[in-house]
Amino acid sequence: MSELQDNGREALVGVVDASTRTVKFCVFVSQHVKEIAEHAVDLEPITPQEGWSEQDPLKILAAVKGCIQKVIKSLGPKANNIVTIGITNQRETTIVWDKTTGNPLYNALVWNDIRTDATVDVILAKVPENNKNHFKQICGLPVSPYFSAFKLKWLMHHVPAVRKAIKEKKCLFGTVDTWLLWNLTGGINGGKHVTDVTNASRTFLMNIETLHWDPFLLNTFKIPPEILPEIRSSSEIYGRVFKGLPLEDVPISGILGNQQSALIGQSCFKEGQAKNTYRSGCFLLYNTGTTRVQSSHGLVTTVAYKFGDSPAIYALEGSVAVAGAAMNWLRDNMGFIKNISEDTESLAKEVFSTGDVYFVPAFKGLYAPYWRKDARGIICGLTAFSTKQHIIRAALEAVCFQTRDILEAMNKDCGISLTKLHVDGIMTTNNLLMQLQADISGIPVIRAHSHDITALGAAIAAGSARGIDAWDVNAEERELVPHDTFLPTSTENERDARYTKWKMAVQRSLGWVSPKKSAVMTEERYQMLASIPGSLYAIVSFALLVLSQHLATSQQ
Repeated sequence: MSELQDNGREALVGVVDASTRTVKFCVFVSQHVKEIAEHAVDLEPITPQEGWSEQDPLKILAAVKGCIQKVIKSLGPKANNIVTIGITNQRETTIVWDKTTGNPLYNALVWNDIRTDATVDVILAKVPENNKNHFKQICGLPVSPYFSAFKLKWLMHHVPAVRKAIKEKKCLFGTVDTWLLWNLTGGINGGKHVTDVTNASRTFLMNIETLHWDPFLLNTFKIPPEILPEIRSSSEIYGRVFKGLPLEDVPISGILGNQQSALIGQSCFKEGQAKNTYRSGCFLLYNTGTTRVQSSHGLVTTVAYKFGDSPAIYALEGSVAVAGAAMNWLRDNMGFIKNISEDTESLAKEVFSTGDVYFVPAFKGLYAPYWRKDARGIICGLTAFSTKQHIIRAALEAVCFQTRDILEAMNKDCGISLTKLHVDGIMTTNNLLMQLQADISGIPVIRAHSHDITALGAAIAAGSARGIDAWDVNAEERELVPHDTFLPTSTENERDARYTKWKMAVQRSLGWVSPKKSAVMTEERYQMLASIPGSLYAIVSFALLVLSQHLATSQQ
């Protein structure tokens, strides 16, 4: 818990930050960037099998309530100064629940869950040439297990309770923000079923131009519109905390997906500004203003934010599935390190280079700009002299190379190279990583002193809402986030030579999972599989896979 400063009767803004690994509640003084109080709880991951990632929605909700109570206790009478609450959340994570009981119908499917490969095949089988970019003009996104619609479709086909609730008109769907808002504003007693445009833009179901659920996409996925939340702006009053809950009657007036929230926290309000957040994954957003830039180089078009009635601001985004998660793998699976925050930097510094070792951590496929769900992790360039220090350093460089992949794509899409990169996230405490990023990308890296400013963005959105007026983003007295700068020390030839080898390593990571199923997978066959009892499902799935491979071979 942070030490509380004496700020008199100044307005305070609370933020619920529900990320992939941690839930926290924190409080800011209006116009100031430092949290004055916070409490955090780690979430317990659920991994039923390889590639599956779940969370218990009730535990997420309980963690939020518990964190709020702890912070209120620490604040004492000053808790009465909290004028509003914002929510920022892990995106794409999918929850379905019964609106009459409030109970989840299944665990939340987390954004990096890849069980929906077959669902992707069903959708690809419907489009010309299995083109994964077929829907980008509508929703801005490529066909990928990453996005919520594919997870929702899986739940509809594989969970009888979900199908039953839909048939009985009792099912509600939402991302984590929607689940929390619905419960905090009353749940079964009139809870608000709402999401904001940033989270809606990650579902694969929202029209990126109209900012409404798209009928064509809903029909493609066979999703009934009545289960979807209402789409609202990122900064307005959605409702008030229900009676009997901590902070009763306080308005909730800001919702942002965590990466968009970090963009605001970094004050990237101008077109052409960009930030990269280094957490479990890595997410680079480039503000394109009111222009929707359709990427032709593997990026996604997303909503950056929309404040009230003002026009929506858009962004190009490149998402990296594995960044900090690679360090967890080095610790938990390989035993190379004990303390991630200390050992990754100190051990990597024991060698002056990777010794020409390259590590592509495609544990669950590659996201932007490749969008290859058939990729898997690979370490190449090993010699008899390679050590764990070389591999650890290669893992750090992999984060930087993946970021450069996205920067290269953004340069091609926008025609203007970035002159600097704002960064945040827990991994940015690693000075070596930041220097490697500057050297590999060839531009200055500007690190925020607050290594995780996601919550700050949500505080700004909530405090700026009409009717709250606790935060003025244009005010001269608004405090700015202090920062450090890392300048490139490598030559252009050096960084380009190493980047060329990285691309060679990426090519070697592709094709490890058979991509042939989409050639024979149809909606009817998918529904048939969904109706098979669990004990027979694996046998039938394997038989169909063998059949698809045989057909593919006979056609060559």
